[in-house]
Amino acid sequence: MKLTVTVITRNESPHIAAALESVAWADETIVVDSGSTDDTVAIARARATRVEVRDWPGYGAQKDYAAGLASNDWILSLDADERVTPELAAEIRGLLERDPPLRGYRIPRTTWYLGRWIRSTDWYPDYQLRLYDRRAGRWNARPVHESIELQGAPGMLRHPLQHYAYRDISHHLSTIDRYTSLAAAQWLAEGRQANVVAACIHADLAFLRNYVLRRGFRDGAAGLLVSILNSYYVFLKFAKLWAMGRVGDGSGGPGIADDAEAASRR
Repeated sequence: MKLTVTVITRNESPHIAAALESVAWADETIVVDSGSTDDTVAIARARATRVEVRDWPGYGAQKDYAAGLASNDWILSLDADERVTPELAAEIRGLLERDPPLRGYRIPRTTWYLGRWIRSTDWYPDYQLRLYDRRAGRWNARPVHESIELQGAPGMLRHPLQHYAYRDISHHLSTIDRYTSLAAAQWLAEGRQANVVAACIHADLAFLRNYVLRRGFRDGAAGLLVSILNSYYVFLKFAKLWAMGRVGDGSGGPGIADDAEAASRR
């Protein structure tokens, strides 16, 4: 079975070369860019089989479009800040040497943070359904944390993707702000409600889950910081949902909903 790797990009010049080099063994690589203003497209064209530039329709729609350009039905969807290790590459190639028994496979993912690979908290194993038969799966339209809706249950691979998600703590915090706006807007559209007490309770539970149950303490100071910031992510998501609800019923001021709309375009 031949494999196409798809990557969607926008201003990923620090990452895209290493991402594509990690999948140079694939039969085909396709990059769909949404209007980069840096060297992303030029770097990709020197390494990928095909590069297209297209307006941004949303994460899921862009990933489905990239899969639709593929010459092969089996797709590995890779983010620009991810790398496929030689061990994972060998596992995927071995699986595709025969007709895979399932239509999709979840891959564990580990994140590089503050000088170490995080092997605890909600960040690990952080399974992602990325290897799939496009005839049996499509990406959903969620504005954040999009995922593949697969016909049938997926299998599991053993070797992890490597994820270089954050340059530093400031980058981490800006990502939290952007993603929580998108997530809260999605919840609001689904009719969910929240209050500040719920935000605090869920944040406390998230810290306990990350630091104790999922053993963030094993990763030292980095594990503690990840646990705190994961808890802050949860708090901010509920707090923004509460604030958006107040905007919607006329009891609050403008700004939060506008922030979510702007975040969806970045």
